Amino acid sequence: MLEKLKQLNKEIELYDVTDQAFSPFGRVIAGLDVSGIIKAAGEIRYPESGSAYLPSVAAFEALPIAAEIRDGFFGTLPAQIGYCWGHNRLLNATEWHFSSEVNVAVTPVVLILGHVWDVENNVIDASRFKAFYLPAGTAAEVYATSLHYTPCEVNKEGFGCVVALPLGTNTPLEKKADNPLLFRKNKWLISHVENRSLIESGAVAGITGANLEIKY
Repeated sequence: MLEKLKQLNKEIELYDVTDQAFSPFGRVIAGLDVSGIIKAAGEIRYPESGSAYLPSVAAFEALPIAAEIRDGFFGTLPAQIGYCWGHNRLLNATEWHFSSEVNVAVTPVVLILGHVWDVENNVIDASRFKAFYLPAGTAAEVYATSLHYTPCEVNKEGFGCVVALPLGTNTPLEKKADNPLLFRKNKWLISHVENRSLIESGAVAGITGANLEIKY
């Protein structure tokens, strides 16, 4: 699968998540039993089109893995375990949190990642991003300094990715923030300049260059 994706996406730096190139962005998590959460995710129906995101899924948070993630990655602070799933092939935007994010690939996915230090005056060129392939069943920590957004599918069935974060992340703000990039709680966001719908919803247009697309 990875070699096929590389051949079809030669304009993007594309690596396996186990490659050393991933180390500045995050790390693969070994020894975490993700079978139960993958099974639970399989019960969630796909949206008709586009992608969907739930910050918190009760069925996930009732599993033993929830306590492992809370204690092992968020230092026993309250955490939420949600789900991002559906259909997406584009960079479209990028976000970051002041905390790591734990992802579990329910299906094979590609993450398009960048670094917060490459953002200058709320602008970053798409050429600064790299793409990483996560096989189904892979758990990975994505560091707080890593720019990321909706995972990309690698087949027509779509994608599914479990997303664990500190409780309240990605939920609506009570009042408008002074920082124009603070889009939701603990969510700083920059839209690609071509993503008109996101810009119209209040996101700053700051990703220039090609809107990277994962072909399969």
